[in-house]
Amino acid sequence: MAYRYTRKLFGAGLILGGSGACIVYANRRYQNQAVVLAKTVNDGMTELNQRPTVDLPTRAAQLKSLEQTAEFDVLVIGGGATGCGVALDAVSRGLSTAVVERQDFSAGTSSRSTKLIHGGVRYLQKAILRLDYEQYRMVKEALQERANLLKIAPHLSYPLPIMLPVYKWWQIPYYWAGIKAYDIVAGRQKVKTSYFLSKSRALELFPMLKKDKLVGALVYYDGQHNDARMNVAIALTAARLGGTVANHVEVLQLLKKADASGKRVVCGALCRDTITGKEFEVRAKCVINATGPFTDFVRKLDNPHTKNICQPSSGVHIILPDYYSPDSMGLLDPSTSDGRVIFFLPWEKVTIAGTTDQPCEVTHNPSPTEAEIQFILNEIRNYLSPDVEVRRGDVLAAWSGIRPLVLDPNAKSTEAIARNHVIIISDSNLVTIAGGKWTTYRHMAEEAVDAAIKACGLEPPPHPSRTSGLLLEGAHEYSPTMFIRLVQDFGLESEVAKHLAHDYGDRAFDVAKSASLTGKRWPVVGKRLHVEYPYIEAEVRWAMKEYACTAVDVISRRLRLAFLNHAAAKEALPQVIEVMTKELGWSKQEQQRQMDYACEFLNTEMGAKLGRGLSKVPINFSREEFNMYVTQFKNMDTQNKGHITVNDLREMFTMMGEPVMEAQLHEILSEVDVSRHGKVELGEFLQLMSALKTGAVSNSRFALAAKYSLRDNKMPVGRSGGGV
Repeated sequence: MAYRYTRKLFGAGLILGGSGACIVYANRRYQNQAVVLAKTVNDGMTELNQRPTVDLPTRAAQLKSLEQTAEFDVLVIGGGATGCGVALDAVSRGLSTAVVERQDFSAGTSSRSTKLIHGGVRYLQKAILRLDYEQYRMVKEALQERANLLKIAPHLSYPLPIMLPVYKWWQIPYYWAGIKAYDIVAGRQKVKTSYFLSKSRALELFPMLKKDKLVGALVYYDGQHNDARMNVAIALTAARLGGTVANHVEVLQLLKKADASGKRVVCGALCRDTITGKEFEVRAKCVINATGPFTDFVRKLDNPHTKNICQPSSGVHIILPDYYSPDSMGLLDPSTSDGRVIFFLPWEKVTIAGTTDQPCEVTHNPSPTEAEIQFILNEIRNYLSPDVEVRRGDVLAAWSGIRPLVLDPNAKSTEAIARNHVIIISDSNLVTIAGGKWTTYRHMAEEAVDAAIKACGLEPPPHPSRTSGLLLEGAHEYSPTMFIRLVQDFGLESEVAKHLAHDYGDRAFDVAKSASLTGKRWPVVGKRLHVEYPYIEAEVRWAMKEYACTAVDVISRRLRLAFLNHAAAKEALPQVIEVMTKELGWSKQEQQRQMDYACEFLNTEMGAKLGRGLSKVPINFSREEFNMYVTQFKNMDTQNKGHITVNDLREMFTMMGEPVMEAQLHEILSEVDVSRHGKVELGEFLQLMSALKTGAVSNSRFALAAKYSLRDNKMPVGRSGGGV
């Protein structure tokens, strides 16, 4: 045991001593690159960074451009962070560019990340201990891109301190050396300097932390962002600069022609608008495949016999209420029970925890599993205070994202997973960019466009890459105090104004202008879609200007409600669909189709269906508890029928002085009516009470009504949106 600790300390010494020289030497290799980068940024960027005043083209105009343009320079397949980044890089150079996405921008992996903009602390550890320059280069690149992303979208991104709790004295120098090396590698681009905290100070900042054996904590800084909104901002910026961007357009096949030498080369794609079903051809001098987990699908459209390079891995995150973490401090667990790293982060006024890492199949509808949710909850229990009861019922939402790890076809070992991204040029000139991570999307895009220009013989564009320092949609006139003007000029609630400023930047004023009057003294405008969240009706109308086509586009990616709380998202759906119907003229049948599709999305992809497992909760009561719950059931069963119906609930809530809409009554009943036969029997009622007792369910309006049945005084109806 002593030998192992000595070895750890010795390793820390190596990091502090010898590795410092290595890092300084390696950093010098980037100095010349930084000079070139600065020159590139300044080359014409002043004009490019002027706030665009032209309106965004409508989706109909974008589709018309796809169909009628004789030939684009570049056609990008895939509308995630990388695909939209490629489109923005290409169009900012002066290349005519189009990007198509089968679903919605950021519908896949790019909306399901950990929300961090980071260099990768654990990669740096491997780089130093293994003297792996490739790992170091990857971290250095990511830290440069982290600084750039915080600069070009200050409304959507911000620094976040992350705490690393220490429970053994010997770990202090080991971890301290690691995070100081992280600071050194970042150099002048570091967010803020890392520091050490005593036990008392750590508990002051993170009171939920487990106290036993805690000796202190280390805090380092990374960035955090709203990933789906960031992705949409990249797409909109490309559109403002003249790019043709179209979501809900799938590629059916690649088009080919013979070039001057007689070689068959890719020259476009046959596409289909999934909203209308219309098919059309899009011609381009170069086609870039940036489809993430679906990389191999597009590669096989080019060559059915090509070998797969994508090794998909599932990462599940869960959302917990805000009281699980401080509102401005994250936490990193570097050594989970199976060796994986788990983050525990405040985000959008909730707590996000994850992620898992399991091999999976590629699908358009990745879904979390109960086992993965339980794994995360169990790990959380290991580092939170016993005073904090970690309950399954507190899970507000859960989702799975597919990380597109790739095999590098050029590597000596065909089994090696590429730690960074890879660019592959097929025999027919299909350019594929795959792998990488959110933080490095811009650099990946730059390299992909460079490779495309060379491989496809494009005319030298007027400019080199100009995306480093290029402000994204909403960033041009944003300031941290912008929300005050929104409150004063429009009469918005402060919480709503802050949300609009952070999600839309300087475009928040355009959103506020279309906000409806509330009919109240305060707020003057801004009807909320849900009482617990700051999203307003005007955002739904604005979302359609941002190319949202379905209710799911709105609740999950333009607004983040589905990712924050699937129950609240479902409750807001009727309003969302009503607003979209007014704008798009949906028929009754289309409204129902949108509702069904959105509910299925929430059930399968946001974890709502996993809460239907009340039948798995064992019933274990004392005699006194059993008698109390039976009495509650009988009091609610006003006609002694042996079951509780919607009519019983209506009567109970009326007695409480809280009338509930008919649709809500059925929803409340469905919390318990697992068998879906329109009534709740005693066994189902007891299972709900047992689930509440054990924490499998954290909030239930049905249970609230049951408690009222034993009281003489009236109780207010409230709901924090807890899941099951």
